[in-house]
Amino acid sequence: MTIPQLEDLGDVAGKNVLVRTDFNVPLANGEITDDLRIRSALPTLRWLQDRGATVTAMSHLGRPKGEPNPEYSIAPVRDRLDALLPGINLLENLRFNAGETANEPAFVQTLIEGQDLYVNDAFGASHREHASIVGPPQHLPSAAGRLLAKEVEILMGVRNEARKPFVAIMGGSKVSDKVAVIDALAERVDSLLIGGGMAFTFFAAMGHPVGNSLLEESMVDYCRELLASDKPIVLPSDITAIGPGGELFNPDAGGEVRQVGQSVPDGWMGVDIGPGTAAEFSDIIAEAQTVLWNGPLGVFEDPRFEAGTKHVAHAVAEGSGFSVVGGGDSAAAAKQFGVAEDMDHVSTGGGASLELLEKGDLPGLAALRSE
Repeated sequence: MTIPQLEDLGDVAGKNVLVRTDFNVPLANGEITDDLRIRSALPTLRWLQDRGATVTAMSHLGRPKGEPNPEYSIAPVRDRLDALLPGINLLENLRFNAGETANEPAFVQTLIEGQDLYVNDAFGASHREHASIVGPPQHLPSAAGRLLAKEVEILMGVRNEARKPFVAIMGGSKVSDKVAVIDALAERVDSLLIGGGMAFTFFAAMGHPVGNSLLEESMVDYCRELLASDKPIVLPSDITAIGPGGELFNPDAGGEVRQVGQSVPDGWMGVDIGPGTAAEFSDIIAEAQTVLWNGPLGVFEDPRFEAGTKHVAHAVAEGSGFSVVGGGDSAAAAKQFGVAEDMDHVSTGGGASLELLEKGDLPGLAALRSE
């Protein structure tokens, strides 16, 4: 895929450049807990600033529902950005205006007023047809920032030119959230390892009881058809489950924790892949030349049920294949287990990375190409 790069903007000296960034950082009590997304935008912002441009950045933060909300003020982000790279003007939270998510032309005009050029460096938001993503390229010479360009290059490479064996690991809670990408990857990979809550819908499709585990009844037929195909689906062989009375994140509530097979007893809830599965998955990963991981294999935020995700995260990091982590909870898990720096690429966009892998395009990329 060819998209315009920063160099295609020509001489930016003396120009006003509007940059869509993804500064949707995690906050706790008004304090930023992880500034990775801010630091990831610095190469683009610095490139423009060093060449004499006046730079205005813009981003959403959280979900303030189209009106100002102090809880989602961009102020902490502005302070951190100013400390890292002074001289960048950062607009208030884009989602304080309902015109952002509605892609209203009037809001687009407000954003681009006085601007000469536009740069999209917000990969994590580029699957949204929002005003700040698809609007400015209709009016201004536009280009991809360094982060966006890198994400596209790597993910499209994995999608279309992955070295074999190509192994994908899909976790998370719902099959319905990932049907399209499962279908797309199942045609390309040599092994598709399924874990997380979605595994129980596959077990149900096989006729196994799943106890109180997550189950999407509406997706059972889909899983049954997928399993009956010749697609290279690999399911867990054992599960770590918590018994009656047990509660997630509350060890004091009681409830026995033990391993079960693919059948979960009544009253029990499956919450992680078991040690046998972790070893089996790791063996497959070790042989891979390309590994794509999206979604945790269990409730890794609870220390009692982190083992499966931790084991697989280390296997991906230690493998010789090219490793890509598809953002979101997978990136959080890689960071929690201290292996993020050992991955070849950790995407800044969970939903965006999945949609690009599925469709081979995003609204934000199409907008840049159609200026």
